[in-house]
Amino acid sequence: QVQLVESGGGLVQAGDSLRLSCAASGRTFSNYAMGWFRQAPGKEREFVAAITWTTIAIYADSVKGRFTISRDNATNTVDLQMNNLKPEDTASYYCAARNGATLSSSLHQYGYWGQGTQVTVSS
Repeated sequence: QVQLVESGGGLVQAGDSLRLSCAASGRTFSNYAMGWFRQAPGKEREFVAAITWTTIAIYADSVKGRFTISRDNATNTVDLQMNNLKPEDTASYYCAARNGATLSSSLHQYGYWGQGTQVTVSS
């Protein structure tokens, strides 16, 4: 089992920055690829970014160049730095863990999920 707890959400204005953090516990963190997903009201959960234990990362086109995912295997945390936020970034953001070394943008490949943290971007 892997337990994931997100933090750092909030209400910001368009153009602002926000940093989300996910703390993992329960298993060897370095065995897991980590991802961030988001879900807006009335929409399906969608991929945002993912990172391997060796810090290779992939991003959704909608956030590329604005968001940066990072991880610290010593502290078992994965962060999502979000810059130049837009109203369309408003969503609940979820941290997820996938057992293995490869990356995936499919939520079905992730077996562990946090409870989510709300990000609201006003125009």
